[in-house]
Amino acid sequence: MAFRLPVVAEPEIPEGTEISASGRLPRWLKRPIPKSNSNHMTSELLDELKLETVCENAKCPNRMECYSQQTATFMILGAVCTRPCGFCAVHRGRPPQLPETDEPARVAEAAARLGLKHVVITSVTRDDLPDGGAQHFHDCVTAVRDRTGASTEVLTPDFVHCKPALKTVIDAFPTVFNHNMETVPRLYRRVRGPKSDYRWTLEMMRQVKAYNPAVKTKSGLMLGLGEQRAELLDALADLREYDVDFLTLGQYLQPGEKYLPVVRYVPPEEFDELGEIAKSMGFKKVASGPFVRSSYHARDMAETEV
Repeated sequence: MAFRLPVVAEPEIPEGTEISASGRLPRWLKRPIPKSNSNHMTSELLDELKLETVCENAKCPNRMECYSQQTATFMILGAVCTRPCGFCAVHRGRPPQLPETDEPARVAEAAARLGLKHVVITSVTRDDLPDGGAQHFHDCVTAVRDRTGASTEVLTPDFVHCKPALKTVIDAFPTVFNHNMETVPRLYRRVRGPKSDYRWTLEMMRQVKAYNPAVKTKSGLMLGLGEQRAELLDALADLREYDVDFLTLGQYLQPGEKYLPVVRYVPPEEFDELGEIAKSMGFKKVASGPFVRSSYHARDMAETEV
């Protein structure tokens, strides 16, 4: 049985947190663009090495900040995803190519030239591949570690149709294994598509620890998709039952008209409160705020002892 917090009343929603008729963002979701030549340097390097990033493909609101600090989240296995998730701006369809055999070396080269101490590697979902791209993840992690000595973090698809592939990834011994829960069970398939499986998301976390207890586990949820507070707390309790170490909570932002709408903008003080609740539940490190994303300040989290 999962640990369950008592059901609590929905908090009073402060003025300005509901979606307005004008569609304008609340004040806390407006931020200055960093002024630095480093963001251009990072972008040019990625172009030179023909590398994709989730920063660009998913229209991450933090990409200019991260680029200005000469960091990025590498997205391997192409830029076309086989899953029709309702929240994600990454192009979906049938990928036109097999994994590029030199991509692990190019990722390692970029990590070395950027001087990264912690490297985050994610991917599109590749249901068209027999192993879902697991061996390619393994090769990228190994190449980065051999070239740079950096710690590594993988943010993987669910491998739901090739479950043994999970061990292939863990055999590379990434420092952190991350797979996002994204939302609560009631909204799961609406948000993540018909192939998704809430229970398998949790089971993945259990299996990672079974394969290698030294690998740190991490998951995250987007808020503002219509989840209720009690549902959210139950989902966090489920993650702790499966011994997930780290948690990220951030605001969902609609990347375009054809994607799921934002139901609610969650104010910063509520993110702070939820972060404290999560810490009290036993997560070793929690990042909770409107602009928090899966790999935002990931190095700080990865260095936490578990």
